[in-house]
Amino acid sequence: MKEFNIVKTSGETVKYSLKKLKASLKHSGASDVIIQRIIEKINAELYDGISTKEIFNRAFYFLNKEKGTYASKYKLKKAIYELGPSGFPFENFISAILKYSGYRTTVGEIVQGKCVQHEIDVIAEKNGGNIIVECKFHGDQVLKCNVKIPLYIHSRFNDVKAIWDNKNSVKLEKGWVVTNTRFTKDAVEYGNCAGLYLLSWDYPPENSLKDRINRLGLYPVTVSTLMSRREKEFLLNREVVLCRQVVEHPFYLNHLGISENRKKRILHEMKVISKV
Repeated sequence: MKEFNIVKTSGETVKYSLKKLKASLKHSGASDVIIQRIIEKINAELYDGISTKEIFNRAFYFLNKEKGTYASKYKLKKAIYELGPSGFPFENFISAILKYSGYRTTVGEIVQGKCVQHEIDVIAEKNGGNIIVECKFHGDQVLKCNVKIPLYIHSRFNDVKAIWDNKNSVKLEKGWVVTNTRFTKDAVEYGNCAGLYLLSWDYPPENSLKDRINRLGLYPVTVSTLMSRREKEFLLNREVVLCRQVVEHPFYLNHLGISENRKKRILHEMKVISKV
């Protein structure tokens, strides 16, 4: 087919990639037949200079016409940005993901270091070891975590660890840096060299944030296509960040002031999304 230039959110111009579009649609859970049908529709509407946002919107529209839950999963990246702007729901989201991965977690705890006190976003314990997690939420997908972030987190980790192991029976094993966007090359190189664990939208390969969410079915409530922004914020303000939490505790929907029919539809949507 004819080559097209597309414009990314950052303003950068790149070649349209059929492979990337197909991979993103695959995460929605749609079948190969449906994906091919949508790709043909999008290809028919392409023009030189089309934005990635417009391609996303068309794909979302076509997926939603096929099945609402396909569209919900497809908007995962956007849904994570909707956890903002304070960043606190993102911390709760990461804490919840770790809990469902077998960790015991606390959020926003003040910890004494050798030199100063530190407010730790998430402390998580598993298999007799602790990790401390710093969550870097960006409301703008153009922004990346540069090398200053792992430098800063590494120094905090060392300050805390200097007295942690003497005061706690469970050792402090590792520092994590988690972001909803991406790391720069220098950030990855320094983080790996310093022994930090880095987790971003697309890193590490095969086990990135999006991979974990899709694999475990741990989608944020903001992926819902049936709930309003106000209803989502109601849940987030009560630290209900996962669709799975709503499925396991459906009484949260009783406080939204909505009809029984809407409650059933929302609960069904979240069950399908969460694979439960």
